[in-house]
Amino acid sequence: MLTRIDHIGIACTDLDAAVEFYRSTYGFEVTHTEVNEEQGVREAMLRINGTDDGGASYLQLLEPIRDDSPVAKFLSRNGEGVHHIAFGTSDVAAEAEEIGQRGVRVLDARPRKGSMGSTITFLHPKDCGGVLTELVQAAEAPAEHA
Repeated sequence: MLTRIDHIGIACTDLDAAVEFYRSTYGFEVTHTEVNEEQGVREAMLRINGTDDGGASYLQLLEPIRDDSPVAKFLSRNGEGVHHIAFGTSDVAAEAEEIGQRGVRVLDARPRKGSMGSTITFLHPKDCGGVLTELVQAAEAPAEHA
């Protein structure tokens, strides 16, 4: 069962400038940063609010660190903006299997490591109304640090 909007991923060309915009405009603070070599990005998670299931909702700002990363390719085609939406679930593998049985292509053969120790998988945007969709199972104890 999907329990919340976990985060909205926003592709940007300058992570520090994007963080400053969201901090000065909306008052959002960075709760976590990391470099994800596998996905080719440097990222910042800005916590928006807590949720009833103990998780939280975030903005995820993504800056590519390689020209061949999916985010770099997105930026070259579309420019800066919303890259994907992510929904939280307590069991990403079971949720992906169930959604896959409904005819939606699951892009990862099996869930993989995501931000803040989470487990993730992606759904094909052509099967989701043109929106790249991520399923996220939060780590047991979310690491909320910059």
